[in-house]
This record gives sequence, structure tokens and C-alpha cells, in this order.
Amino acid sequence: MMNLQTKQHLKDSVSAFRLPRYEEIPNVGLYLEQVATYINGFLTQISCAEITTSMISNYVKKGFIPSPQKKQYDADRIAYLIFIAITKNVLSMENIVELFEMQKNSYSLPMAYDYFCNELENMLSYVFGLKKEPDKNLGITDTEEKDFLKNVIISVSHSIYLTSYFSELKKEKQDPDQ
Repeated sequence: MMNLQTKQHLKDSVSAFRLPRYEEIPNVGLYLEQVATYINGFLTQISCAEITTSMISNYVKKGFIPSPQKKQYDADRIAYLIFIAITKNVLSMENIVELFEMQKNSYSLPMAYDYFCNELENMLSYVFGLKKEPDKNLGITDTEEKDFLKNVIISVSHSIYLTSYFSELKKEKQDPDQ
């Protein structure tokens, strides 16, 4: 069993977590290395595996995201990459691409991405025990696509929790006085 201090550290790890909303993503055009550094700054806060420049290049090469313009990644591409980086632990790339198609047919990228951010933060707060129940009133419509995405986010949140939990447990075993 995990001690109380470690449990609190686990909660603290997500209490201040916030993804940038679409309008906050740099749209000046970041180069490959800058994109990886930018995205990894968010991923490490929630114990997600970091995204590498090779992974990003492969996503472009395979057509999962549009090619950068003059080797620069704009807000659209960065939003897609953040989504990929967070969901790839619970979904195959084929299924992520299918979600992109659903999104394109139903919602604008800024709206879909911002909903993803809001719902992920909502579910992480719930799964990590920061609130008794998740906010059920996020988003403005009730659609099958939104419900589907919400289930992806629930899975991602639980995966992040388990990864974080085992990481904290391992640290606690290595340093029992922490």
C-alpha cells in the first residue's frame, strides 16, 4: 500500500495540469525539435511517454497529420500531435486516424481540441481523486462522436493514473523515508 505522502504527491501531480487551449498553441510555426520540446513539457507532467522527433516525422510521412509548411508546424498540426501523444497508449494509430475523420465531419479542430483538453483535465481530476465526480456538462452537444471521444478520454485517464501510481510506488520502495 502507498503511504499518505506519496498519495498526496500523486494527486498533486495532476492538480495543476492544464493543456494549452487551441488559441494558446503557438501558431508562429515551430520547427520539429521545438514541437517535440513543447509537447513533452505537457506530457511529462502526467507521466505520458514523450514524443520524439522521429515519431513526429513518421506521423507526417504516413499521412496521419499534414506535412509542415516550410518545415514549420502550426497550431493545427501541434493540436493533432498533442492528441496523438496522449491517446496513443490506449488506441492504435489506425483508430486515432478514424477519430480524426470523425472530428473533421462533426466539429472544427479548435472546438474538438478544446473539448478534448477540458474533458481530459476533468477526468484526470476525478480519476486521481481531486473531485468526487466528473463534471458531466462539458461540451455543447450530445453526439455519438462526443460520447465516443469521452470514452477514449476515460481510458486515457485511467492509463495515466495507473502509470503514475506504479511510478510513485516504485519511488516509494526505493526511498521508504520519502
